Amino acid sequence: MEDRAIKEISLLIENIHILTIDHEYGEFESGFIAVDGKDIIDIGSMEDLGCRYRAEKILNGHGKLALPGLINTHTHSAMSLFRGYADDMPLWDWLTKRIWPLEDRLESEDIYYLSMLSMAEMIQSGTTTFSDMYMFMDETAKAAQKVGMRAMLARGLQGYDKLSDIRLKESRELYEAWHGGADGRIKVMIGPHAIYTCCEDFLNQCMDLARELNLPIHMHISETKKEVLDCLEKHGRTPIKYLDDIGLFEIRTLAAHCVHLNEEDIQILGQRDVRVAHCPSSNLKLASGFMPAAKLIRNGIDISLGTDGASSNNNLSIIKEMNLAAIMGKAVAEDASAVSARDVINMATINGARALFMGDEIGSLEPGKRADIILIDLDKPHFKPKNDIDSLLVYSGQGQDVDTVIVDGKILMEARQLSTIDLDRLYIEIDRIKKRVMGVS
Repeated sequence: MEDRAIKEISLLIENIHILTIDHEYGEFESGFIAVDGKDIIDIGSMEDLGCRYRAEKILNGHGKLALPGLINTHTHSAMSLFRGYADDMPLWDWLTKRIWPLEDRLESEDIYYLSMLSMAEMIQSGTTTFSDMYMFMDETAKAAQKVGMRAMLARGLQGYDKLSDIRLKESRELYEAWHGGADGRIKVMIGPHAIYTCCEDFLNQCMDLARELNLPIHMHISETKKEVLDCLEKHGRTPIKYLDDIGLFEIRTLAAHCVHLNEEDIQILGQRDVRVAHCPSSNLKLASGFMPAAKLIRNGIDISLGTDGASSNNNLSIIKEMNLAAIMGKAVAEDASAVSARDVINMATINGARALFMGDEIGSLEPGKRADIILIDLDKPHFKPKNDIDSLLVYSGQGQDVDTVIVDGKILMEARQLSTIDLDRLYIEIDRIKKRVMGVS
């Protein structure tokens, strides 16, 4: 029999426990992942590896778990400046009295460093892709390009006011400059903030721009009881029904929060294939309420996970959100079998990819998909004994367990050491920004 030629590849991960999160939810207790350039080209059991590959770099995964990179589908990365600044306040007072006044002092360069701070935190807790909505998004794009993360970016839009047309122009410019940028890692969405900051005429303009550029919409929807009650008083409908009636859900939509929903709302979300970003920590901390995750799952709605900003969380770990989503979902449903460990692992990976309309590219470990991979160190007391791996990950796992992070086949962190961010220099910049914006060091 003729020997198979040895293939030269860029990266080989060996002796690794793998959860593929593909349609078969495959698992290899001792497997390999072969990466060439940006892509996964092969995956399987060590028994089947043989000598088919010669790799530029080999990672020994003994004692570790490989997962698809985690996906944060709703955050405001540059709000890391306000971590711990305006805690223990309801959302409306938090926004209007504390956050918005200081945001007016931010300058474009600040966003580069503040976004990079959040990226460092996200990488160290296993996130490889994030969806962001804020201002000066060109700077967040520059930071993502430098750091190597995958990002879906939306300029936050409010209107009408004197800056509304400028914000729309900035959204178009963000698309022209960055959609498909950073070698395909950066994409753009249209980001009307919420119904309480966007009038109907302005929402129609946002929708027109999304249609013209063929972009999805990313929007806060039904986050608080106040938002729903105000919408009922003003429009005679819930926010979900109102947005459906004006045609917004005819456009691909990522709806952040979706806490306060009635049965009709849930039916609309399912019928319109609206993707939902569940942010349990932020919703709990701001006392916004409890998203009925089990009901959405039963209705076939794709729920993903978001952290929201560090100002309302106060950290950016999707592993933390997995735990909260599972235990909160059970409590709300009053059913210990609701919102399983596997449900929330899917939320953090393949559902997150679908929420960002990237399910064909990322979210699972299988040949042909991008090599966005994380390795979790299982050699920790809280992972012993090694019973059900899904349960251990969700109910015992911590962000600090992440050992290695790979995006597009490039290692961004190995053995907990970041390779694309100089933290010491970054901290100096953060202190400088804080002193100027907040007046304190």
